[in-house]
Amino acid sequence: MVLTDRVRTTRRRLLGGGLGVATLAGCGVFRDEPKPPPAPDPLQPVLDEALALAGAYDRVIAAQPALSARLTPLAADHRSHAAELAKLIDTKASAPPPEAVDSVAGLRAAELAAQKTAVAACRAAPADRAGLVGSIAACRATHAEALR
Repeated sequence: MVLTDRVRTTRRRLLGGGLGVATLAGCGVFRDEPKPPPAPDPLQPVLDEALALAGAYDRVIAAQPALSARLTPLAADHRSHAAELAKLIDTKASAPPPEAVDSVAGLRAAELAAQKTAVAACRAAPADRAGLVGSIAACRATHAEALR
C-alpha cells in the first residue's frame, strides 16, 4: 500500500510540475502570431517562363507577321503548358513582365534557357509531377530546334 501511495504522489507531482512548466514556458496556443506564408511551389518558375515565352512569341509575331504561321503553334504550346501547370500547382496564371525578345534568335535563346529550368525542375519533381515537367522540357528543346 505504501508503494501505491508513493506512485500516486509521484504522478501528481509529475503532472502538476509538468503543467506548471508548460504554463511558464508558454505553449503558443494562445499567441496571435500569423503563420508564415507557404513556400512558393517549385514549379512556379516553369509556369512563369511558359507565360513569358508565350508573350515573347506574341511580340515577335506582332513585329513580323510573316512568321505567324510558324510561331503561333509554338506560342499555343506555352499557353497550354501554363494552363496545365496552373492547375497542378493550384494557382492563377498571371503574365510576368515582358522580356526583351524581338527576334527568332531571341526566342531560341529564351527556349534554351527555359528548357534548362524545366529539366532541373523535372529532376527535382516527385513522380506525379515529373511526367508533365519532362514533357514541357522536351517541348522546349523541340521548339529551340524548330527555331534554328
